[in-house]
Amino acid sequence: MRILVTGGAGFIGSALVRRLVLQEQTEAVLVVDKLTYAGERRSLRDCEGKPGFGFLQADIADAEAMAKAFAEFRPDAVMHLAAESHVDRSIAGAAPFIHTNIVGTFTLLEAARAYWNALPAEQRAGFRFLHISTDEVFGSLGATGLFTETTPYSPRSPYSASKAGSDHLVAAWHETYGLPTLMTNCSNNYGPFHFPEKLIPLTILNALDGKALPVYGKGENVRDWLFVEDHVAALITVLRRGKVGETYNVGGNSERQNIQVVQAICDTLDRLRPDAAGPHRRLISFVADRPGHDARYAIDASKLKRELGWEPAENFESGLEKTIRWYLDNSWWWQPLRERVYSGERIGLLAEPAKAAS
Repeated sequence: MRILVTGGAGFIGSALVRRLVLQEQTEAVLVVDKLTYAGERRSLRDCEGKPGFGFLQADIADAEAMAKAFAEFRPDAVMHLAAESHVDRSIAGAAPFIHTNIVGTFTLLEAARAYWNALPAEQRAGFRFLHISTDEVFGSLGATGLFTETTPYSPRSPYSASKAGSDHLVAAWHETYGLPTLMTNCSNNYGPFHFPEKLIPLTILNALDGKALPVYGKGENVRDWLFVEDHVAALITVLRRGKVGETYNVGGNSERQNIQVVQAICDTLDRLRPDAAGPHRRLISFVADRPGHDARYAIDASKLKRELGWEPAENFESGLEKTIRWYLDNSWWWQPLRERVYSGERIGLLAEPAKAAS
């Protein structure tokens, strides 16, 4: 297959591209990435120069650039991962999320539809557009229950609202125009090459630097953690064998409270990289909670297992150890980001409202 991957220099996208180029029998892969602060071409260094690998720096909201990419690359499939994805950044400023996640997805869908409509019948029948989304579109769960593919949408942040909008566009383009789309909604990813603003890499790197490890609120918010290599295996499975028009949830079967995640990182680092100053748990610091912080996410991925045979290969403990070992061994990748792009500061706090004049 010839696969166009948007957001292929991002965390999940680069893991997908590395697998497609280095492990799978993929004829050609074209990465389309704007290279924003979280897009890191160095994540693709092992793919550079490999047969069939190409890179296009472009904004998916640029209609002319997208039309040209389709016309010149001639993909058999699109795997759409390009998105602004950090909840805290969406709270601080929502405009980039609306631009990329909604306008960008619309623009890409239109480019794909025009290209698909012009294909010969056999190629047209085999074309696929896989949209990768998040479980955050479903809102917040209580102490029990799981998100399924039919859970009503209830986004709570500018990020999740923008992703919900993109999901609805993809579904509408299938129903209205017949575009052969597929969709996945995944739980929280973690693993190598994860930009250091997210909980797990931020905790690892702050701990290595002896800095405070911020935990929002009481640390009781629950997430289902999915190792990124398991996720990309699921995406390839859905692309190859999924039923057009269907949505598949992808989860790691690894629910943990945020405080449990931070404590597990501390304990693993105590074993792998002991700190002479004492156990890493001493660095944990509880801070003001994120505005609108969803209490719990949990994915029911039984449809994906039942219909397509996928299930995660890693549990949380094995995946976390692999992740921590990678960060210990690969400062070449994260150190420049900590120095030039993001050093660990808090993002997403709301400004205090102005006081009325007395």
